[in-house]
Amino acid sequence: MSAYIIFIKEREHDAAAMATYGQKAGGTLAGHPGKPLAFYGATETLEGAEAAGCVLIEFPDMEAARAWYNSPAYQDARKHRFQGADYRVVLTQGL
Repeated sequence: MSAYIIFIKEREHDAAAMATYGQKAGGTLAGHPGKPLAFYGATETLEGAEAAGCVLIEFPDMEAARAWYNSPAYQDARKHRFQGADYRVVLTQGL
Protein backbone atom coordinates (compact mmCIF):
# COMPACT_ATOMS: atom_id res chain seq x y z
CA MET A 1 0.00 0.00 0.00
CA SER A 2 1.45 3.39 -0.97
CA ALA A 3 2.76 5.81 1.65
CA TYR A 4 3.52 9.51 1.60
CA ILE A 5 5.94 11.72 3.50
CA ILE A 6 4.68 15.28 3.74
CA PHE A 7 7.05 18.09 4.68
CA ILE A 8 5.34 21.31 5.80
CA LYS A 9 7.67 24.25 6.25
CA GLU A 10 6.30 26.51 8.96
CA ARG A 11 9.03 29.18 8.97
CA GLU A 12 12.58 29.59 7.75
CA HIS A 13 15.22 31.23 9.91
CA ASP A 14 18.55 30.42 8.22
CA ALA A 15 18.67 30.54 4.42
CA ALA A 16 22.29 29.30 4.28
CA ALA A 17 21.44 26.17 6.31
CA MET A 18 18.45 25.54 4.05
CA ALA A 19 20.65 25.88 0.96
CA THR A 20 22.99 23.26 2.40
CA TYR A 21 20.01 21.05 3.20
CA GLY A 22 18.75 21.37 -0.37
CA GLN A 23 22.14 20.43 -1.80
CA LYS A 24 22.49 17.40 0.47
CA ALA A 25 18.85 16.21 0.43
CA GLY A 26 18.53 16.29 -3.34
CA GLY A 27 20.47 13.11 -3.95
CA THR A 28 19.26 11.11 -0.97
CA LEU A 29 16.43 9.42 -2.91
CA ALA A 30 19.00 7.63 -5.10
CA GLY A 31 18.58 3.92 -4.44
CA HIS A 32 15.19 4.46 -2.78
CA PRO A 33 11.81 4.10 -4.52
CA GLY A 34 10.59 7.58 -3.58
CA LYS A 35 8.82 9.76 -6.12
CA PRO A 36 8.46 13.52 -5.48
CA LEU A 37 4.90 14.60 -6.26
CA ALA A 38 5.03 18.20 -5.01
CA PHE A 39 8.05 20.39 -4.35
CA TYR A 40 7.53 23.91 -2.95
CA GLY A 41 4.88 24.85 -5.50
CA ALA A 42 2.14 27.39 -4.87
CA THR A 43 0.27 26.71 -1.64
CA GLU A 44 -3.01 27.89 -0.21
CA THR A 45 -3.64 27.23 3.46
CA LEU A 46 -7.31 26.39 3.89
CA GLU A 47 -7.18 25.63 7.63
CA GLY A 48 -4.65 25.97 10.43
CA ALA A 49 -1.32 27.74 10.52
CA GLU A 50 0.04 29.17 7.29
CA ALA A 51 2.47 26.91 5.43
CA ALA A 52 5.63 28.50 4.02
CA GLY A 53 6.11 25.55 1.67
CA CYS A 54 5.32 21.86 1.18
CA VAL A 55 6.96 18.76 -0.25
CA LEU A 56 5.14 15.48 -0.93
CA ILE A 57 7.04 12.26 -1.67
CA GLU A 58 5.33 8.97 -2.59
CA PHE A 59 6.76 5.57 -1.61
CA PRO A 60 5.46 2.08 -2.33
CA ASP A 61 4.84 1.46 1.40
CA MET A 62 5.52 2.76 4.90
CA GLU A 63 8.62 0.59 5.26
CA ALA A 64 10.24 2.09 2.15
CA ALA A 65 9.42 5.61 3.35
CA ARG A 66 10.98 4.95 6.75
CA ALA A 67 14.04 3.35 5.12
CA TRP A 68 14.69 6.55 3.14
CA TYR A 69 13.95 8.90 6.05
CA ASN A 70 16.22 6.93 8.40
CA SER A 71 18.98 6.43 5.81
CA PRO A 72 22.41 7.81 6.74
CA ALA A 73 22.35 10.12 3.71
CA TYR A 74 19.03 11.75 4.64
CA GLN A 75 19.92 11.92 8.33
CA ASP A 76 23.07 13.85 7.37
CA ALA A 77 20.99 16.32 5.32
CA ARG A 78 18.23 16.56 7.93
CA LYS A 79 20.45 18.21 10.53
CA HIS A 80 20.74 21.23 8.21
CA ARG A 81 16.95 21.41 7.86
CA PHE A 82 16.71 21.50 11.65
CA GLN A 83 19.13 24.45 11.70
CA GLY A 84 17.42 26.26 8.84
CA ALA A 85 13.68 26.03 9.42
CA ASP A 86 10.80 24.71 11.47
CA TYR A 87 8.91 21.88 9.78
CA ARG A 88 6.17 19.40 10.45
CA VAL A 89 6.89 16.05 8.79
CA VAL A 90 4.15 13.45 8.49
CA LEU A 91 4.23 9.88 7.22
CA THR A 92 0.82 8.65 6.13
CA GLN A 93 -0.43 5.50 4.47
CA GLY A 94 -2.26 5.79 1.16
CA LEU A 95 -5.27 3.90 -0.07
